Amino acid sequence: MGGKEGEASKSRGLFWRLLVLLIAALVVTTAVLTILRDFHYFKKHGVPSDHPINKKYADALEIALQFFDVQKSGKLVDNRISWRGDSGLQDGSEGNLDLSKGVFDAGDAMKFGFPMAFTATVLSWAILEYGDQMNAAKQLGYAQNSLRWITDYLIHAHPSENVLYIQVGDPELDHKCWERPETMSETRPIIQVNTSLPGTEVAAETTAAMAAASLVFKKSDPVYSNLLLMHARQLFTFADTYRGSYSISVPQVQKFYNSTGYGDELLWAASWLYHATGYESYLRYVTELNGQNFDNWGSTTWFSWDDKLAGAQILLSRIIFFGAKDIPTVQNLYLQMYRKTAEAVMCGLLPDSPTATSNRTDGGLIWVTEWNSLLHPVASAFLAILYSDYMLTSQTETLYCSGNSYKPADLRKFAISQADYVLGANPMKLSYLVGYGSRYPQYVHHRGSSIPVDADTGCKDGFKWLYSDNPNPNIAVGALVGGPSLNDSYSDTRNNTQQGEPSTYNCALLVGLLSGLLTTSSVAKSYT
Repeated sequence: MGGKEGEASKSRGLFWRLLVLLIAALVVTTAVLTILRDFHYFKKHGVPSDHPINKKYADALEIALQFFDVQKSGKLVDNRISWRGDSGLQDGSEGNLDLSKGVFDAGDAMKFGFPMAFTATVLSWAILEYGDQMNAAKQLGYAQNSLRWITDYLIHAHPSENVLYIQVGDPELDHKCWERPETMSETRPIIQVNTSLPGTEVAAETTAAMAAASLVFKKSDPVYSNLLLMHARQLFTFADTYRGSYSISVPQVQKFYNSTGYGDELLWAASWLYHATGYESYLRYVTELNGQNFDNWGSTTWFSWDDKLAGAQILLSRIIFFGAKDIPTVQNLYLQMYRKTAEAVMCGLLPDSPTATSNRTDGGLIWVTEWNSLLHPVASAFLAILYSDYMLTSQTETLYCSGNSYKPADLRKFAISQADYVLGANPMKLSYLVGYGSRYPQYVHHRGSSIPVDADTGCKDGFKWLYSDNPNPNIAVGALVGGPSLNDSYSDTRNNTQQGEPSTYNCALLVGLLSGLLTTSSVAKSYT
């Protein structure tokens, strides 16, 4: 019996040793598979698995991107908005052009080239920085399709080197009507800038849009990318050679999108061309005489469709963060000046910085203008998340503001505060993004949204829907309305244009901000 017990004991010992070895093997195998899975996921999506997609911002992004579908003109393809149909099919016909595509500017049926091009530039920037995050949230394709809908229009609006069509529709006539874009019947004239009537701002902004978009499509459609870049380079030459404000050449735009100067657009355009081409000539453009004349180094500004300086400063800072090794010393010194100004902009946004702006509501929202009040806080938050991620990716640990030190996380916290305010964390407990959350504006100042699809109305009799007491019958999904007052209040009435009208450029900025907040991962070091 003793011998058998000894053998049994040995067998039991061998069993347990084998079991331990098997468990250890399983643990190692699981770890290896996890590493491989994370590697392939990261390689494909650019989003580490330990940084999961934030569902709140992903849901908001999905909604925000639908506003471009709400605003599309032309023969619609894969239409996601049930109450939208084809419109503007004859736009451009008086000049033998196809200007049917593009997007309507806001709650009307106008196509203003200046803010439309800015929309495309910002949307491109968002895709270039956060396309992998968008892809992980299954929204990249929608963003790219919306961008291409706009750039297709911009290509057709530039029929020759020194001619750019900058507007479709008569705003005075358009605003005397309240009708769905699908049924509009009034004349829609087209307006151009050229060598006799220059428009440096709009030509340079369109340059930026096409240069940035050329990077977006560089891998997926190189032929289209090259076409965009060709137009961008021609337009920049036109904008720079024939300098003149489009607000002077086309005075009727002053009531709607008046320009306060074109120097910022020239720097912005050259910055994007440098990123798209790598040509030193564009870098010299922004770092030599033009930079000295137009940038106002050290003076902070608010990023918007009219003022691109803060955006250009952030974009040029990117070169310092990721690629300044082979840049000549003189250019490097000027780039450092752009970066110092960008840092000053960031310091102004951080609420506890010694140089923090006092332009804030009691609810914590950056405040600059009564009209379209959400433009500047969303734009500022987008720049802040970009700069935060530039610091994070380049392992730049500290931002100094008058002796005080801040981390990338501090900029991210500010960006989150503005995004969350928009999404409902505000004194009104109201989401300013239509379609998001349980409470959002019901009386958006938007023609198509306010008129029933089956309504038989013309130009004038449609105004009964503007003054109707009923909520909009069609939800303008993804519309970011103008925003609250300085006291954080909001009046949800359809005729409240100041607070209740959405715009495509606001939407593009919000898309960029939300995309940057999808994960805590950093940006790519190169666009190419």
